Amino acid sequence: MLTSNQVGFAAMLMQFCFKNVHSFLAALLGWILRDSGTQVQQTLVGRISRPKTRPKEQKEGSSTQLTTPSSVNYHFTRQCNYKCGFCFHTAKTSFVLPIEEAKRGLRLLKEAGMEKVNFSGGEPFIHERGHFLGELVRYCKQELQLPSVSIVSNGSLITETWFQKYGDYLDILAVSCDSFNEDTNKVIGRGQGKKSHLDKLYKVQNWCREYKVAFKINSVINTYNVDEDMTEQINVLSPVRWKVFQCLLIEGENAGENSLREAEKFIISDQQFQDFLDRHQSVKCLVPESNQKMRDSYLILDEYMRFLDCREGRKDPSKSILDIGVEEAIKFSGFDEKMFLVRGGKYVWSKADMKLDW
Repeated sequence: MLTSNQVGFAAMLMQFCFKNVHSFLAALLGWILRDSGTQVQQTLVGRISRPKTRPKEQKEGSSTQLTTPSSVNYHFTRQCNYKCGFCFHTAKTSFVLPIEEAKRGLRLLKEAGMEKVNFSGGEPFIHERGHFLGELVRYCKQELQLPSVSIVSNGSLITETWFQKYGDYLDILAVSCDSFNEDTNKVIGRGQGKKSHLDKLYKVQNWCREYKVAFKINSVINTYNVDEDMTEQINVLSPVRWKVFQCLLIEGENAGENSLREAEKFIISDQQFQDFLDRHQSVKCLVPESNQKMRDSYLILDEYMRFLDCREGRKDPSKSILDIGVEEAIKFSGFDEKMFLVRGGKYVWSKADMKLDW
């Protein structure tokens, strides 16, 4: 039998143990709750605040700052009447947005900060014989009041009637011409039947002067024209800009299994491209663009109004700006604004400011 002293000691010992066990359990539970609460808070924050750029872009050092789409290239159609062997935006679909949807997208771009829009293709004059294009040009200049509206075309389908109707609303018209040798143009694929690409080039240049549209020439330098000297002809035509591109491979467009073109035979080396530039260094309007400058310095919208990311050598589309808005879609454009400025993407692009001698 326990004595009263022994019972008292046992009671004191049990009380001491319970007190310390309670403290230990309370501390343990508090630590668990604090750690769990941190995890829950992090999870909720992760769900609400999605990253502004993809992890891949962040690894490459891309900025998470909001990009302003000051200059946008809208390839509203992929259809074309030419078959240039190096084409990097081929006729993989025949889709064209209804004009009201296209206008809605252009207004979204204007509200996001667009100052210049360039319409391209495919061949932009092929759809509705240029009427669709003309109405977009008119809308952008008259309704949206954009400082600059431009077009890139092969020139073959342009008529004087189009200039008479829409010329006032157009700032710049660029015509693609890769050679001043008609046979070379045909080998490249820049031509249709017996029609002369060069005759039409000069005709369009005259219309631009008559209807007060700044005239521009785009040339893709490749194995068939890399040794040509175009100095004399360019000086005669006197474009406001002569864009000279190094032929570029794009997987799924002009290279790879699913492409509609095989452009490998057109590719030139960096040194060959530089030699061409050196040969034409006296041409003041020349604006060179190497593969490095081209790949990520353009904001390109396809026929669905999706931004195309070309940094990996292919065209990875965003979701359409019509579905998710410009601010969200442009995060997946791969656009390098610094390279855009380095390549001379920002220039005097409104004909009202060019002070041209018409």
